[in-house]
Amino acid sequence: MSLVLDPTAQDLLFREARTANAFTDEPVSEEQVQAIYDLVKFGPTAFNQSPLRITLVRSAEARERLVQHMSEGNQPKTATAPLVAILSADNEFHEELPHLFPHFPQAKDVFFAERPVREGAATVNAALQAAYFIIGVRAAGLAAGPMTGFDFAGVQKEFLDDDHTPLMVVNIGKPGEDAWFPRSPRLEADQVITTV
Repeated sequence: MSLVLDPTAQDLLFREARTANAFTDEPVSEEQVQAIYDLVKFGPTAFNQSPLRITLVRSAEARERLVQHMSEGNQPKTATAPLVAILSADNEFHEELPHLFPHFPQAKDVFFAERPVREGAATVNAALQAAYFIIGVRAAGLAAGPMTGFDFAGVQKEFLDDDHTPLMVVNIGKPGEDAWFPRSPRLEADQVITTV
């Protein structure tokens, strides 16, 4: 069975898409970011909790502060990417549930009254949304360079608060010269899918 999605779109979003390690200096506009979010906000999360929060690093001063917390190999690309986003999980997402899950507003207190439960749910669902975000960046014709090589505690202290847990840093822009490493192997379906 073939996919319904056009093969060109399949290539753009998956087969030809790669993690970018170099970018041109072409800026990423607020309109592009808004269009990305307006697409990916429709991706599902449990209880529609939508815990992902996006911190855009645009100023030179903020960029310099962030680069100091990146692993050595990630510093140059973070310093030169047109836009950098810090993706985090909002551990107080439950405050929005009466609006986001209106047919059962009590979910806020019934399921998510305890902070450890919220943290677990926020991490899983924000990570899911982070994947949607990367696909959205690709859908906008841009390249994403997601990274987890950074000082998580340092980034949280510098840019977030105790209610937000950093998940990843994503460099965003048009791919530059030598942007791609060679494609790494993937597992085949029979190595991943089990039928019971």
